[in-house]
Amino acid sequence: MTTRRTFLFAGIAGAAALAAAAWWRAGRDSPNAEAIAGGVSPSLGPDGSAVMAAVIPVFLEGALPAGQEAAAAAVQKVLGSVGVAVAGLPPAAQKELSQLFALLGVAPGRMALARVNSPWPEARPDEVAAFLERWRTSGFLLLHSAYAALHQLVFAAWYGDPASWPAIGYPGPPTP
Repeated sequence: MTTRRTFLFAGIAGAAALAAAAWWRAGRDSPNAEAIAGGVSPSLGPDGSAVMAAVIPVFLEGALPAGQEAAAAAVQKVLGSVGVAVAGLPPAAQKELSQLFALLGVAPGRMALARVNSPWPEARPDEVAAFLERWRTSGFLLLHSAYAALHQLVFAAWYGDPASWPAIGYPGPPTP
């Protein structure tokens, strides 16, 4: 049973971690044109782009095209679509996602919350899959909600693209 003291401690610790991540992120340079061309979505920022680039292939395992180059191109396309989706979210939701990505973007946050030791671009798919499974089955509503948000963003971006419809037998929306 969770006590009031435990709840308050968790809240204070979480707020401190978010503040530290925001402070650390604010000290970093904003993405420039080179970063955007290199796969950093302006609406996701460098942390969000790195997290999503690691998460997308795990979520879409078995659905991505065969071949390393084709799969990498599909991941970049989904990453761009996720960026567009995030840009269309209400400001409060964008801020929450930005805080999540900032927290996961710093090594202590990534290691403590995701238990992924390597930086996101170097993370092994099995590490990322284990992190996602822990969050999916977590008893903490916040982690479970964060998993759901990542999952929904990836799958909406993937299945929102008409190029992915034939693989699931979807002919497209009906025409009047």
